[in-house]
Amino acid sequence: MAKRATYKPQKKLTFIDIVKGNFLNRDELKMYYKYFLLLFVLMMAMIYSNHLVNKKIKIVNALKEQTEEYKSRNAFAQSKLIKVKMESQLGKEVAADSLMPLESHPHKLLIKLDSTDAKTK
Repeated sequence: MAKRATYKPQKKLTFIDIVKGNFLNRDELKMYYKYFLLLFVLMMAMIYSNHLVNKKIKIVNALKEQTEEYKSRNAFAQSKLIKVKMESQLGKEVAADSLMPLESHPHKLLIKLDSTDAKTK
């Protein structure tokens, strides 16, 4: 004859048992291991998705910095373009007045006075 399973009351689960890991040997855990396994898989999936989100945030921040750089370059290029357009417009108006732009720029003359020449004058 087979022995009938007798009910053994388990001792209460304490914080020390949880810290030591003794709760893993209890019969209740063996009955519900599928649920604990599911819980573990869900936690790992949550951690992995959080890791992917952090990667995406880093990529987005890098792209924001690049867009700011490109915006500043665009503003600089537009200001240069406006200056060139103004110069060409000015050139057309000067040509209409039959004035020609200079081929060579004027020279700047520097006159040095010696201290001896200043005293004699």
